[in-house]
Amino acid sequence: MGEETGCCKRAGPGYATPLEAMSGPREAILYVNCIYNGTGRNKPDFLATVDVDPNSPTYSKVIHRLFMTYIGDELHHSGWNACSSCHGDLSVHRRFLILPSVASGRIYVVDTSKNPKAPSMHKVVEPEDIVEKTGLAYPHTSHCLASGDVMISFLGDKHGNAKGNGFLLLDSEFNIKGRWEKPGHSPLFSYDFWYQPRHNTMISSSLGAPATFTRGFNPQHIADGLYARHLHVYSWPDGELKQILDLGDTGLTPLELRFLHDPSQDTGYVGCAYSSNMVRFFKTEDGSWSHEVAISVKPLKVKNWILPEMPGFITDFLISLDDRYLYLINWMQGDIRQYNIEDPKNPVLAGQVWVGGVIQKGSPVFAVTEDGKTWQTDVPEIQGHRLRGGPQMIQLSLDGKRLYVTNSLFSSWDRQFYPELVDKGSHMLLIDVDTEKGGLKINPDFFVDFGAEPDGPCLAHEIRYPGGDCTSDIWI
Repeated sequence: MGEETGCCKRAGPGYATPLEAMSGPREAILYVNCIYNGTGRNKPDFLATVDVDPNSPTYSKVIHRLFMTYIGDELHHSGWNACSSCHGDLSVHRRFLILPSVASGRIYVVDTSKNPKAPSMHKVVEPEDIVEKTGLAYPHTSHCLASGDVMISFLGDKHGNAKGNGFLLLDSEFNIKGRWEKPGHSPLFSYDFWYQPRHNTMISSSLGAPATFTRGFNPQHIADGLYARHLHVYSWPDGELKQILDLGDTGLTPLELRFLHDPSQDTGYVGCAYSSNMVRFFKTEDGSWSHEVAISVKPLKVKNWILPEMPGFITDFLISLDDRYLYLINWMQGDIRQYNIEDPKNPVLAGQVWVGGVIQKGSPVFAVTEDGKTWQTDVPEIQGHRLRGGPQMIQLSLDGKRLYVTNSLFSSWDRQFYPELVDKGSHMLLIDVDTEKGGLKINPDFFVDFGAEPDGPCLAHEIRYPGGDCTSDIWI
């Protein structure tokens, strides 16, 4: 793989800098991964186009559905064929959305350029070909590279064993090139990843073997060591595993991972779901990497639940393009938080809003205070709809003022913790953000009800903008 230097200094995909991206056009449509796998409805997953133009007559409505060609995929985390890492290369266009399917191992390539409001299928990379050529299965995160390749993390082998971990490279025509990491340098477990070429580094996170997490959550599996707690530091772009960071009990199940957007910075964060900590990772004076807990979400004492204490369960977070704010969600406790990270070592809580969770009013589960009193969160109805489940995936507008929220994690986990979500479907919310003083507020005029889909209720997961966003673009 060639040196990741970008291209030339003229126009191209994305934006020259993260701050320039903040001045980009307001989002008019969103693409949302919608899941039927695991719901009991024998339908293929689909990519929904949602109208988010407040001046449109179809505002906050699904205006198009592109159904996948198979049943049983479980679409998960998507990426682009090109992003701001290729800014300056006039031969490259942000045209194709890459849709990995974590359950089937299939990868869909969707053309969003011909008609952005009605994307079309371009190519399908079949799991049998991937397994035959690389041994990889259970794809998760997709990122474009400045070389024109697409890189995708995989969580295991075709049997669900963790030993199949690794990273797949597709070329610009979406043909299989092989693995990215050097032979013998595969991670112990795999999940998300982010590269930072100015520091010649890629860091990946880790979950556990697919055979463990795809069946739902068993707390005993944490004690048995079947879930991970490591970050893996690679040399970039050559794929040599240089360092393994053991996060210990404070970093159990490290999931989403982001560097700061400024490519000169040598720091980032990873959300550790079960321990409910945001861990900051950073380069030390000797060039190695270290870590420390930056944010802790306290577990709640509860009754009528599977455990005596409930973690926040941080399953997604992102960073605003100016690297000023970090937003995290607690899927189980049900709140979204905004932190000022202008001092990356010392985040300060700036906003918080409750949009669901296990302990919302009407639930059989109660939180318990130190003096034995019980309480539940007051979650408002939106347009007459009681909010289901907990917040799960978030995406921030380029200017940082609008935060979109969906609420499906993974179908088997949804069914276990929020069975009503599987029965009645997901929804998408809009949170208005105060970027001056800090603060979060539910927008009462926006609500997308995926429970009202023509083919029955579905589960809504990740969100993408046609022009790139806070979690798919990397600057070099």
